[in-house]
Amino acid sequence: MRHRTVRDLMTRPAVCVRPGTGLKETARLLAEHDISAVPVVDEDENPVGMVSEGDLVRAQAELPEPAELLPVRHVPPGRRRTGATGEAAGGSGERPGTAGALMSSPVVPGRPEWSLVEAARTMRSHEVKRLPVVGETGRVIGIISRADLMAVFLRKDDAIADEIADDVLRGALGLSATQISVAVSEGVVRVRGRIGAHDSPELLERLCRAVDGVVDVRLELDGPGQASAAA
Repeated sequence: MRHRTVRDLMTRPAVCVRPGTGLKETARLLAEHDISAVPVVDEDENPVGMVSEGDLVRAQAELPEPAELLPVRHVPPGRRRTGATGEAAGGSGERPGTAGALMSSPVVPGRPEWSLVEAARTMRSHEVKRLPVVGETGRVIGIISRADLMAVFLRKDDAIADEIADDVLRGALGLSATQISVAVSEGVVRVRGRIGAHDSPELLERLCRAVDGVVDVRLELDGPGQASAAA
Protein backbone atom coordinates (compact mmCIF):
# COMPACT_ATOMS: atom_id res chain seq x y z
CA MET A 1 0.00 0.00 0.00
CA ARG A 2 1.17 3.53 -0.68
CA HIS A 3 -0.06 7.09 -0.77
CA ARG A 4 -0.67 8.47 -4.21
CA THR A 5 2.21 10.52 -5.45
CA VAL A 6 2.59 13.99 -6.90
CA ARG A 7 3.14 12.30 -10.28
CA ASP A 8 -0.34 10.75 -10.02
CA LEU A 9 -2.18 14.04 -9.60
CA MET A 10 0.00 16.82 -10.99
CA THR A 11 -1.03 18.79 -14.06
CA ARG A 12 1.26 18.11 -16.98
CA PRO A 13 2.76 19.57 -18.98
CA ALA A 14 2.99 22.76 -16.95
CA VAL A 15 2.20 26.02 -18.72
CA CYS A 16 5.28 28.18 -18.15
CA VAL A 17 6.41 31.69 -19.02
CA ARG A 18 9.81 33.37 -19.34
CA PRO A 19 10.90 36.27 -17.14
CA GLY A 20 10.45 38.63 -20.09
CA THR A 21 6.87 37.50 -20.87
CA GLY A 22 4.47 40.44 -20.71
CA LEU A 23 1.73 40.53 -18.10
CA LYS A 24 -1.03 40.60 -20.72
CA GLU A 25 0.34 37.44 -22.31
CA THR A 26 0.65 35.88 -18.85
CA ALA A 27 -2.97 36.75 -18.07
CA ARG A 28 -4.07 35.35 -21.43
CA LEU A 29 -2.36 32.02 -20.68
CA LEU A 30 -4.02 31.80 -17.28
CA ALA A 31 -7.44 32.38 -18.80
CA GLU A 32 -6.87 30.15 -21.84
CA HIS A 33 -5.76 27.16 -19.76
CA ASP A 34 -8.11 27.85 -16.82
CA ILE A 35 -5.26 27.90 -14.29
CA SER A 36 -4.45 30.24 -11.42
CA ALA A 37 -0.64 30.48 -11.67
CA VAL A 38 2.32 29.74 -13.93
CA PRO A 39 5.95 28.95 -13.17
CA VAL A 40 8.52 31.38 -14.54
CA VAL A 41 11.42 29.43 -16.05
CA ASP A 42 14.88 30.31 -17.34
CA GLU A 43 16.45 29.22 -20.62
CA ASP A 44 17.09 25.73 -19.17
CA GLU A 45 13.43 25.34 -18.12
CA ASN A 46 14.43 25.58 -14.46
CA PRO A 47 11.91 27.44 -12.24
CA VAL A 48 12.96 30.87 -11.03
CA GLY A 49 9.61 32.12 -9.73
CA MET A 50 5.82 31.95 -9.84
CA VAL A 51 3.20 34.40 -11.10
CA SER A 52 -0.40 33.97 -9.94
CA GLU A 53 -3.75 35.59 -10.55
CA GLY A 54 -3.30 37.31 -7.20
CA ASP A 55 -0.04 38.87 -8.40
CA LEU A 56 -1.74 40.22 -11.52
CA VAL A 57 -4.65 41.63 -9.52
CA ARG A 58 -2.21 43.28 -7.13
CA ALA A 59 -0.31 44.84 -10.02
CA GLN A 60 -3.57 46.19 -11.43
CA ALA A 61 -4.59 47.58 -8.04
CA GLU A 62 -1.29 49.45 -7.74
CA LEU A 63 -1.84 51.37 -10.98
CA PRO A 64 -2.58 55.07 -10.37
CA GLU A 65 -5.93 56.64 -11.10
CA PRO A 66 -5.79 58.99 -14.12
CA ALA A 67 -6.49 61.98 -11.87
CA GLU A 68 -3.44 61.13 -9.79
CA LEU A 69 -1.21 61.70 -12.81
CA LEU A 70 -2.43 65.26 -13.38
CA PRO A 71 -0.72 68.31 -11.89
CA VAL A 72 -1.69 68.82 -8.26
CA ARG A 73 -3.93 71.77 -9.09
CA HIS A 74 -6.08 69.52 -11.31
CA VAL A 75 -6.68 66.81 -8.73
CA PRO A 76 -10.40 66.94 -7.84
CA PRO A 77 -11.23 68.00 -4.29
CA GLY A 78 -11.28 65.14 -1.87
CA ARG A 79 -8.79 63.02 -3.86
CA ARG A 80 -5.26 62.41 -2.62
CA ARG A 81 -2.26 62.25 -4.93
CA THR A 82 -0.49 58.99 -4.13
CA GLY A 83 2.53 59.23 -6.37
CA ALA A 84 2.04 55.60 -7.50
CA THR A 85 4.02 54.59 -10.55
CA GLY A 86 2.10 51.49 -11.53
CA GLU A 87 5.32 49.49 -11.73
CA ALA A 88 5.45 46.08 -10.06
CA ALA A 89 8.54 45.70 -7.93
CA GLY A 90 9.81 42.16 -8.33
CA GLY A 91 13.40 42.94 -7.46
CA SER A 92 14.56 40.78 -10.35
CA GLY A 93 16.02 43.44 -12.61
CA GLU A 94 13.39 42.67 -15.27
CA ARG A 95 11.64 45.54 -16.97
CA PRO A 96 8.27 46.58 -15.47
CA GLY A 97 5.22 44.89 -16.92
CA THR A 98 6.83 41.46 -17.23
CA ALA A 99 6.48 38.17 -15.39
CA GLY A 100 10.03 38.47 -14.10
CA ALA A 101 9.31 41.81 -12.45
CA LEU A 102 6.13 40.52 -10.79
CA MET A 103 7.03 36.94 -9.87
CA SER A 104 7.39 35.54 -6.37
CA SER A 105 10.90 34.22 -5.86
CA PRO A 106 12.66 32.03 -4.83
CA VAL A 107 10.36 29.25 -5.91
CA VAL A 108 9.53 26.18 -3.80
CA PRO A 109 9.68 23.10 -6.07
CA GLY A 110 8.19 19.64 -5.58
CA ARG A 111 9.27 16.22 -6.80
CA PRO A 112 7.15 13.74 -8.78
CA GLU A 113 7.97 10.86 -6.43
CA TRP A 114 6.74 12.71 -3.32
CA SER A 115 3.65 11.41 -1.60
CA LEU A 116 0.71 13.79 -1.38
CA VAL A 117 1.46 14.03 2.33
CA GLU A 118 4.94 15.39 1.58
CA ALA A 119 3.51 17.87 -0.93
CA ALA A 120 0.85 19.07 1.50
CA ARG A 121 3.38 19.52 4.30
CA THR A 122 5.70 21.48 2.00
CA MET A 123 2.88 23.80 0.91
CA ARG A 124 1.87 24.36 4.52
CA SER A 125 5.39 24.99 5.83
CA HIS A 126 6.19 27.47 3.04
CA GLU A 127 2.68 28.96 2.96
CA VAL A 128 2.27 28.45 -0.78
CA LYS A 129 -0.74 27.20 -2.75
CA ARG A 130 1.10 25.27 -5.45
CA LEU A 131 4.44 23.69 -6.31
CA PRO A 132 6.14 23.48 -9.70
CA VAL A 133 7.25 19.86 -10.05
CA VAL A 134 10.80 19.34 -11.25
CA GLY A 135 12.50 16.25 -12.65
CA GLU A 136 16.01 14.97 -12.09
CA THR A 137 17.54 17.70 -14.26
CA GLY A 138 15.67 20.46 -12.43
CA ARG A 139 13.37 21.19 -15.38
CA VAL A 140 9.69 21.84 -14.72
CA ILE A 141 7.62 18.80 -15.73
CA GLY A 142 4.30 19.66 -14.06
CA ILE A 143 2.58 21.60 -11.32
CA ILE A 144 0.53 20.51 -8.33
CA SER A 145 -1.85 22.72 -6.37
CA ARG A 146 -3.92 22.52 -3.22
CA ALA A 147 -6.93 21.82 -5.43
CA ASP A 148 -5.16 18.73 -6.78
CA LEU A 149 -4.53 17.49 -3.25
CA MET A 150 -8.24 17.83 -2.51
CA ALA A 151 -8.90 15.17 -5.14
CA VAL A 152 -8.15 12.40 -2.64
CA PHE A 153 -11.31 13.35 -0.76
CA LEU A 154 -13.29 12.74 -3.95
CA ARG A 155 -12.24 9.09 -4.20
CA LYS A 156 -15.22 6.78 -4.51
CA ASP A 157 -16.12 4.80 -1.42
CA ASP A 158 -15.89 1.52 -3.34
CA ALA A 159 -12.30 2.28 -4.37
CA ILE A 160 -11.35 3.05 -0.76
CA ALA A 161 -13.01 -0.14 0.47
CA ASP A 162 -11.25 -2.26 -2.15
CA GLU A 163 -7.86 -0.78 -1.26
CA ILE A 164 -8.37 -1.43 2.45
CA ALA A 165 -9.60 -4.98 1.85
CA ASP A 166 -6.79 -5.87 -0.56
CA ASP A 167 -3.82 -3.90 0.74
CA VAL A 168 -4.52 -3.51 4.46
CA LEU A 169 -6.59 -6.47 5.62
CA ARG A 170 -5.26 -9.18 3.35
CA GLY A 171 -1.96 -7.76 2.12
CA ALA A 172 -0.48 -6.12 5.24
CA LEU A 173 -2.26 -7.96 8.06
CA GLY A 174 -3.06 -11.35 6.51
CA LEU A 175 -6.73 -11.26 7.55
CA SER A 176 -9.20 -13.20 5.42
CA ALA A 177 -12.54 -11.97 4.08
CA THR A 178 -14.27 -14.57 6.26
CA GLN A 179 -12.72 -13.05 9.40
CA ILE A 180 -13.32 -9.40 8.77
CA SER A 181 -15.19 -7.07 6.42
CA VAL A 182 -14.96 -3.43 5.48
CA ALA A 183 -17.57 -0.93 4.35
CA VAL A 184 -17.06 2.75 3.46
CA SER A 185 -19.64 5.53 3.35
CA GLU A 186 -18.67 9.15 2.60
CA GLY A 187 -15.07 8.29 3.45
CA VAL A 188 -15.95 6.83 6.86
CA VAL A 189 -14.57 3.29 7.20
CA ARG A 190 -16.32 0.61 9.25
CA VAL A 191 -14.36 -2.56 9.92
CA ARG A 192 -16.29 -5.47 11.41
CA GLY A 193 -15.21 -8.97 12.35
CA ARG A 194 -13.03 -11.12 14.54
CA ILE A 195 -9.30 -10.73 15.06
CA GLY A 196 -6.76 -13.05 16.62
CA ALA A 197 -4.79 -12.75 19.82
CA HIS A 198 -1.72 -11.42 18.00
CA ASP A 199 -3.61 -8.92 15.83
CA SER A 200 -3.42 -5.25 16.81
CA PRO A 201 -6.56 -3.10 16.52
CA GLU A 202 -4.37 -0.01 16.85
CA LEU A 203 -2.25 -1.01 13.86
CA LEU A 204 -5.35 -1.88 11.85
CA GLU A 205 -6.81 1.56 12.53
CA ARG A 206 -3.57 3.38 11.67
CA LEU A 207 -3.23 1.52 8.37
CA CYS A 208 -6.82 2.28 7.43
CA ARG A 209 -6.37 5.97 8.21
CA ALA A 210 -3.29 6.05 5.97
CA VAL A 211 -5.37 5.19 2.90
CA ASP A 212 -6.01 8.25 0.71
CA GLY A 213 -9.58 9.50 0.99
CA VAL A 214 -10.32 8.07 4.46
CA VAL A 215 -12.09 10.58 6.72
CA ASP A 216 -12.61 8.44 9.82
CA VAL A 217 -12.25 4.81 10.95
CA ARG A 218 -14.66 2.93 13.22
CA LEU A 219 -13.76 -0.55 14.43
CA GLU A 220 -16.40 -3.07 15.49
CA LEU A 221 -14.24 -6.04 16.44
CA ASP A 222 -14.38 -9.04 18.70
CA GLY A 223 -11.95 -11.83 19.46
CA PRO A 224 -8.86 -12.33 21.65
CA GLY A 225 -6.94 -9.49 20.04
CA GLN A 226 -9.68 -7.00 20.79
CA ALA A 227 -10.11 -8.30 24.32
CA SER A 228 -6.41 -7.99 25.10
CA ALA A 229 -6.30 -4.46 23.69
CA ALA A 230 -9.24 -3.42 25.83
CA ALA A 231 -7.56 -4.88 28.93
